Amino acid sequence: MQGSVQEEEGEGEGEDVGMGEALDDSSEEEEEDEEEEKKIRDGFIVDEEEEEEEEEVEKKPRKRRKRHHRREEEETLEDDDLELLEENTGRAYKRKSRFTRLRHRSESPPTASSSKRQNLVVSSDDDLDNEEDNREVPDISKIWDDDRGGDDDEEDLGDFIEYSDEEEGAMNEETRSARREEKRQEVRRKRARVRPELAGIDANAWDEIHEVFGDGHEYDWALVGDDDAEMEEEHYKPEMKYQDVFEPSEIKKRMLTDDDDLIRAMDIPERMQLATSSLSDNSALSLHTPLTEEDLGGAAMWVTQRLSEKKTVDFFSPDGELQHLKSSLVMAVTFVLRQLFVEEYEVPYIWVHKRDYISHFDVQNVKQRIELLDVEELWRINSLGQKFRSLLERKKAVAALYQRLGTQDPYYENVIESHLESVEVVADATEWLSMKYKEKKENGPEFRFHDDEEAEVDKKRKMPSRVSAYEVAKKTIVAKLAEKFGIQAHQVVQNFIEGHHLHFVDDVDVNPLACAEQFVDPDPSKTQAPEELLRRARLIISTELGKDPVLRTQFRRLYKEDARFTVEPTERGVGKIDENHPYYNFKYLQQKPISELLKNSGGQFLHILAAESEHLVTVTVSIPPDLKAIFERKLIDAFSSDSFTEAAKAWNAERALIVQEVLEQHLVPIGIKWAREVLRDEVEDLLAAECYKRLKSRLDTAPFVDQELRYGEFATSVLAISWGKGDPHKDAITLVYVDELGRLREHTKIDNLFDQDNLDEFVDLLNRRKPGVAVIGGFTVATLKLMQRVKEVFRGGNGAGPETDNFTNQIAFEIPAIYVHDDVARLYQNSKRAAEEFSALSPTAKYCVGLARYVQSPLNEFAALGNDITAISLDEDNQNLVPKEKLLSAFEQALVDTTNKVGVEINRAVTDPYYQHLLRFVCGLGPRKAEVLVKKIASQGGMLANRDQFIKGGLLTTKIFLNAAGFLRIIQQAASKRHQHDDDAQDPLDDTRIHPEDYELARKMAMDALELDEEDVTNEHPSHVVTLLMGDKDRDRKLLELNLDEFAISLYEANHDQKRHTLNLIREELSKPFAETRARWSSPSNWEIVTMLTGETKQTLVVPLIVTSQVYRITKEEVNVRLDSGIEAYIQAGNLAEGGGNPYNLVKKGQTITAVVIELLNFETGDVNQIKVELSSRPDHMAEGDSKHFRRVRPDAPYWDDARFSKDKEMLARKKRAENDRSRRVIRHPNFHNFNTAQAETYLEKQQRGDVVIRPSSKGANHLAITWKVDDKLYQHIDVTELNNADPNSSTVGSTLVVDSTHVYSDLDELIVNHVQAMARRVEELMAHDKFKHGSEDDLHLFLKNYLTANPSKSMYGFTLNRKRPGHFNLCFLANKNSTVQTWPIRVTPEAYYLFDAPAVGVPELCDAFKVRHLHESQNLAAAAAGGRTPFGAGMRTPARPGGATPGHMSIRQVGRTPNPYSGGQTPFQPPIAPQNFGAPPAHPAPPYGFQTPAHRPPFPNQPPLPPNINPHHAPPVWGGASQRWP
Repeated sequence: MQGSVQEEEGEGEGEDVGMGEALDDSSEEEEEDEEEEKKIRDGFIVDEEEEEEEEEVEKKPRKRRKRHHRREEEETLEDDDLELLEENTGRAYKRKSRFTRLRHRSESPPTASSSKRQNLVVSSDDDLDNEEDNREVPDISKIWDDDRGGDDDEEDLGDFIEYSDEEEGAMNEETRSARREEKRQEVRRKRARVRPELAGIDANAWDEIHEVFGDGHEYDWALVGDDDAEMEEEHYKPEMKYQDVFEPSEIKKRMLTDDDDLIRAMDIPERMQLATSSLSDNSALSLHTPLTEEDLGGAAMWVTQRLSEKKTVDFFSPDGELQHLKSSLVMAVTFVLRQLFVEEYEVPYIWVHKRDYISHFDVQNVKQRIELLDVEELWRINSLGQKFRSLLERKKAVAALYQRLGTQDPYYENVIESHLESVEVVADATEWLSMKYKEKKENGPEFRFHDDEEAEVDKKRKMPSRVSAYEVAKKTIVAKLAEKFGIQAHQVVQNFIEGHHLHFVDDVDVNPLACAEQFVDPDPSKTQAPEELLRRARLIISTELGKDPVLRTQFRRLYKEDARFTVEPTERGVGKIDENHPYYNFKYLQQKPISELLKNSGGQFLHILAAESEHLVTVTVSIPPDLKAIFERKLIDAFSSDSFTEAAKAWNAERALIVQEVLEQHLVPIGIKWAREVLRDEVEDLLAAECYKRLKSRLDTAPFVDQELRYGEFATSVLAISWGKGDPHKDAITLVYVDELGRLREHTKIDNLFDQDNLDEFVDLLNRRKPGVAVIGGFTVATLKLMQRVKEVFRGGNGAGPETDNFTNQIAFEIPAIYVHDDVARLYQNSKRAAEEFSALSPTAKYCVGLARYVQSPLNEFAALGNDITAISLDEDNQNLVPKEKLLSAFEQALVDTTNKVGVEINRAVTDPYYQHLLRFVCGLGPRKAEVLVKKIASQGGMLANRDQFIKGGLLTTKIFLNAAGFLRIIQQAASKRHQHDDDAQDPLDDTRIHPEDYELARKMAMDALELDEEDVTNEHPSHVVTLLMGDKDRDRKLLELNLDEFAISLYEANHDQKRHTLNLIREELSKPFAETRARWSSPSNWEIVTMLTGETKQTLVVPLIVTSQVYRITKEEVNVRLDSGIEAYIQAGNLAEGGGNPYNLVKKGQTITAVVIELLNFETGDVNQIKVELSSRPDHMAEGDSKHFRRVRPDAPYWDDARFSKDKEMLARKKRAENDRSRRVIRHPNFHNFNTAQAETYLEKQQRGDVVIRPSSKGANHLAITWKVDDKLYQHIDVTELNNADPNSSTVGSTLVVDSTHVYSDLDELIVNHVQAMARRVEELMAHDKFKHGSEDDLHLFLKNYLTANPSKSMYGFTLNRKRPGHFNLCFLANKNSTVQTWPIRVTPEAYYLFDAPAVGVPELCDAFKVRHLHESQNLAAAAAGGRTPFGAGMRTPARPGGATPGHMSIRQVGRTPNPYSGGQTPFQPPIAPQNFGAPPAHPAPPYGFQTPAHRPPFPNQPPLPPNINPHHAPPVWGGASQRWP
């Protein structure tokens, strides 16, 4: 039976072959040769643990058993049950074995056998992986294998029984044969004994059983299919990633994107890898090209010239103070740029450790040391360097474009390239190359990356996407006529720059008109007048001159130096901007120079732009006429001929016209646009810099300290107290105690500080906690009373209450009570961070926590705000005008400066999440790298012993370590023996600001100070001498005795190291490591406290301001009142009324009194808790207290337009008098109201679309105004004229109401129903269309561009409301991705929509009219671009079709026409054919070719100019193919 069991297992899994002996009884087992079994076991049996080790080494994947196999394993019987079954059935059952017998494969092939079994081979991982495929389902026919295959089994057994080489060597052939025969006999005995029941069943009987029950393989196909499907599903199932689970916004918020991983991995400071501030939610990876050493020279000059105006005056003007150091300044800027953009060190590292290189140190005069750059200028250099790097990338792109064009242009190479000093010039150069070499650019190879997808080849005829008038003219004979001007555009520019003629004009003998006649086409159908040819020739030259980058640069320089800004109020602004409006300062600004707007006006220009965006003012930018005339004269001189012939004079006149076109159509528009953008950018930078300074002054404040802190302490404990809003019936007093590390230790509430129980509880808290300082805060003026009471308790005074008059605390506490700025605490109490830290606390308690932490470290509190820091108001008037990204960058710079000035204790940052907020602002780090650093330190034990572990432990990469090492502080633990080679030995220099690269200098200075030699400190830690020095009480004197100047000179002479400032830093740190360098704590001023508690400022509470107050107490001497802000005031009895009187008779308690401020007490100095305001209500005092002293905004006097101001003031007064004189008319109609325009709009604001207000008109008694709501904040005002009204002032209206010549009604109801509501229905219908987009026109433009970006082969159009003309729509369309968005007007009338003058009775017809019209114009434009005779422009009629008919398009229905909304309003108009619904008979016969596309120009040859909405220089976009359709 042993062989049988082995063979069955060989068919299955190829294992468990060593269990055959288990079938023998104990008596037979004892007969076995134990020694032989041991040898076989040692050679062939492998333990399962060894198998697992092999599997782990090979790590090959294994296919798991399927469900039915797992089910079989679960149902596997125990060994006792199996033995019982074997005894009763005679079959052998497989057992689970702990061992696997390995058999070496025989070198000779196995003998042929009729058995279905296979020889047993060596078991391996591959075999185990494939065991599912090799396993066979038990076959009932195999039951006879034991009898019929006995001989084969014996043969197999002969192959199976093998011996080791040693055994084979010890036995001869006869002995080996005898042993094999003995084994065979043993197997036969076992079979006969365990399967006796098979003796009575012959083969025929088993064949019948097989025929009835099958062989067990009938359903193999189903099992195999399930297995394959499951295995395939598991194989192809993608690996789950967090991108598949979390939203992209959440992944970005947690900084888990691929870009974030790249930022963490790169050995570059994190802030240098970001395009924006790390505080921003939109911070992204900066894909810039790093600067090289070759770029630094040009970068230094470029940056130095733009550093600051003061630097330019001091260093580069002939009479500047530091003119002799200009080369040193350039070298310093070069060094900073190298450190920032080549070696990648951040600003704090340069400022602290490399300051010697940005200072002038004269070796000959060591006492003279001049700082060439300060820290603010280092940040400025960093910003300018980024701009130069961007400029450099753009210049390389232009150079690549020029190279791809494959041309040689001496003018570009010799002139234009030398002027590429700004982004604007680079953009101009790109535009100039594209214009001049457009054909080469289109025909040249497309610039593609190697991994771009192959572009689809479009076999359709490609239509031009955009053809300008210049390009059309350039392709015609007119280009030859332009050459007759005798000089090229770039030659004119060169003459202009040089100031004399480098290139002379080739004169033509004939005058311009005669010359133009030579280019007239002989074909009469294509003939153009000579004047038109000359105009187009001038267009070519003016365009080439206007787009010249060098000429544009010269003109921009005029605007940069001498631009003037003029502001004029709009019709709306004249009335809205009164003397109290903040925009009144510049309402009539006239010709203010750009330099003044930059110097002394603060954020005035940003306020001007804000007013312009609100449509309150218009801004005009100009240059002085004399400067413009000089520029024009100089350009004409560079262009003109020196000849005195009549022909030359005529040509010079044409050239003068060209110069005028260049100025008006090209140079002036770009000059205006550039001046506005540059001024806005510079003003924003100036305001951001001011906010940086104000925040830094708040950050650069040391914590409040009442006594000197011990080593390792950072702050004192704080007790924060707040009464909230100060309501004694609702608000309790909240007490919060925070320990020295900023941790909340205790908080409680008490009702007041007067009751004995509450007072005892408060005193007990003071005795137990012994806070170092008490900070008082609140939201109302009641906080002042709380401060008074707290100070009384601290002094041990009485309670000042009737029941506690005799109570004395008997205990005095030397605890200072202070106010602090609470803006950060107010943000904290409602923040998500507070909710996560102290979810159980009330908002007032969280506010107290914020107050306490601010006292301990203002820097830490600001750092913990994140991007909410922009909510802190540092410049009340202008901060909101600065873009948030610029503010965040400025605030981040202030946080980085102060954090690195103070240093961060790294071990505390790992364990304290609150303190950890500072780590992101350490030089070289950021939020991502700081997070990784904390996790790495925590995984390595959470404690660092020295700075070397940053590198040895793989915590920081090299560049990050060099940036951050000097600012990461490691507090020294208890003194321990330091050995030279201990990796975890502490180093006292690690607790200083000294950089590791300067450690040797520090040790040398310590040895010199202690007068030791190197032999005195052998076999000691390198910094042992520093430890000795720091323990010396006389170290300050010894360090001061060192001659650092000579030491610095010797270092410079030895290896040119500049270390003078560094040596000073080392001396300071050896004396007092990480000494506090911030300013001492300063409490808010009285006015700041008043503003914090009441909201009053110096502008809202000033003498003599008229205010309202409420009486709350009356005495004989005075009346006590309270202002709206809660500030208490008083009115003396003599100031209540003129002549005085009894206060009880003049006022009553609770009465509201209007009075004037006559004195402010303790607002500037003194005890802020005793602030008082004295008022007076006497008429003579009230007369003097006109609010003009406060509320009236002062005009910008030097540039105020008094004439325009007087004119508008008189007009407003006249209008007001007319309104007052006009009798109020009353009409009996439910929709009539005596409203003006503003009142009508306010009334309709909450009404539905289409609602109407009928009101009097300012145009006269015979006019009415109809105002109806078009949309939210959009109202149309209709002027209605009354006819046949005998009494215009009566309550009835005339019998005829005329809106215009085509809309006349008999009464108001008819007008509302048939006119207003009809238009409202059409507005509703168009707004319900799927092509209508809500929002502004800019939003629709953005939608169209995004749509074509996603679908580049399509076109798109959409409708939106015209917000500037209520009752009108804009139709915006984008023909293809290369075109620009075009806008066509749509006017709504009761009977139809009008696209220009084409009526459409419904929205589908309107869409059809648009498509037909655009297709018509596109075909004309394509023909013109191909050289046809169709004149350039939009709206041309189809040739050979009378009336401009478009054949084949019948969707435009001919309806009645109304006046063009853009051509004069109510001008009478001849109505064309109207539909039958409106009853107007046809005025003209129908065209012979069916319906026509209306054109806004008559049939040629008389061609009027294009309509105002079509730009003649920008043709409408054309289809990419004839089959293209609108969606």
